[in-house]
Amino acid sequence: MLSVMADESARPSHPSAPDPEKPVRHIDARSLRGLAHPLRMRMLELLNLDGPATSTGLAERLGENTGTVSWHLRQLAEHGFIEEVVGRGTKRERWWQAVKERRTLDTTEFRYDPDTRGALSVYMHELIQQTFSRVANYLADDWQGGPWQGVGTLSDRTDLRMTPAQLDALSAELLAVIDRHAPDPDAEPGEDALPVIIQLQSFPRRERGGA
Repeated sequence: MLSVMADESARPSHPSAPDPEKPVRHIDARSLRGLAHPLRMRMLELLNLDGPATSTGLAERLGENTGTVSWHLRQLAEHGFIEEVVGRGTKRERWWQAVKERRTLDTTEFRYDPDTRGALSVYMHELIQQTFSRVANYLADDWQGGPWQGVGTLSDRTDLRMTPAQLDALSAELLAVIDRHAPDPDAEPGEDALPVIIQLQSFPRRERGGA
């Protein structure tokens, strides 16, 4: 089973500590088809990372037509991934924000279903692209001489051999460590605080012997 996590989501088999501010949402087939579009996923990512925005603002950042962005925003809202910001905006310009939730997706529910396999492929491809882009942006930014220089990490271990149970336990413990270090969502962040992205990947690789 491969469990995909989004917006600080926890694996279904290893739920994190309850967070009343972010209910857990398990993505079903309808939700997957509604989200599995490259532009919609990029729009939702920006709303998650940078906060509320208008269709005009998102269109400028993404280099897209405002009408196209507005249509996709309505699709995201229809499937419950975003919502209109109450008390902000006008009849001509609406502000949108990501719904506060933890999203989980179990790929085994869709991989062998012909009706959802295509949507899953699009979703996974865009998710991988987002992961790559976030790392590339981090490396491209200039952190020289500041307090953030050297505090991030990119690690890669390829010397481990584990059983399925051992890998499952490792993944659960890593997620628990993240939860322990997560700041109180109700507390004011420090003046020197910045948004932090944690991308956790752990998966087996089939052995491929040389001929």
